[in-house]
Amino acid sequence: MLLISPQECQIGINNNQIEIIDIRELYEFEIANISSKHIPMADFTARISELDLTKKTVLMCRSGKRAEALANLITTEGLINEIFVMNGGILAWIETVDTSLKLD
Repeated sequence: MLLISPQECQIGINNNQIEIIDIRELYEFEIANISSKHIPMADFTARISELDLTKKTVLMCRSGKRAEALANLITTEGLINEIFVMNGGILAWIETVDTSLKLD
């Protein structure tokens, strides 16, 4: 598992090199999201074929903890060769990239 900052994610999105997968629950995603692909953590392995593996795959959750757990599973199971976790999750994105987003 590799960590990537929200700022690096934004650059990668702008350059079409990164695909962010928001693994939070639907209700969390509906409250605030960064227009990323939404695949809840529980559905991820069943929907892995939906990923664009030509880009860096970055998992994002609220704080990074769930994304780290899923990344460890993906790595252990050998499902994706290289998986990234947005360091600090959407909380860090809001703090460093887009302060207009609100989670409550």
